[in-house]
Amino acid sequence: MFKKELSYYFSTPIAYIVIGLFLLAISLFLWVIPGQWNVIESGYAQVDGLFQISPWLLMLVCPALTMRLFAEEKQNGTWLLLRAQPISLWKIVVGKYMAAFVLTVLALLPCVVHYFIVFYMAEPIGNIDGGQFIGSMMGLVFLSASFIGIGMLCSTLTGSQLVAFILGAVANFVLYWVLLQDHYSSISRGVVDLRDVVLFVSVAIASIVVSIFVADRIAKR
Repeated sequence: MFKKELSYYFSTPIAYIVIGLFLLAISLFLWVIPGQWNVIESGYAQVDGLFQISPWLLMLVCPALTMRLFAEEKQNGTWLLLRAQPISLWKIVVGKYMAAFVLTVLALLPCVVHYFIVFYMAEPIGNIDGGQFIGSMMGLVFLSASFIGIGMLCSTLTGSQLVAFILGAVANFVLYWVLLQDHYSSISRGVVDLRDVVLFVSVAIASIVVSIFVADRIAKR
């Protein structure tokens, strides 16, 4: 299921469009658009703006990648056919989740380019906190794990991809604002606290478990 879902992403333009827009938006905010996140205007050898912008963009990117996971199956009437195959429900749900999560991590990897640009722009060369950058990237990965889980759960609740996207974006915004923001901010400063990691992983696991429950109810209708 994981390989099938991942290959599907790369066989359709949606993944390339979403990832391309994500990377383009980050580049524009860091290097072109004037403001607090612009690296050149800040005068400091840092890419803090990357980790301040990314959570808000990921709130949209993750639901855009997960909206089709179950909504499309129900919309096309292929969900019952999928359930008829000799594969357990939890493997279907986890496989879909992992495909979207891996794709999101792949989307984050090109952001390392901004680190190396600043690395060679700094005076002296290399005068940038690499440890903080690694910790901050880990924070984005954990945050993505939570956002993907919530987005997938929203996709199980409806047969419309548009509705799934809107629900996922709103749910991610509320979850981040109410619960995850402080924990992400802690990790983005380079301080990886086990309690923060446990929270992000717990949100992801809880979303998967609830998605399995909802998907099971759909199969029994």
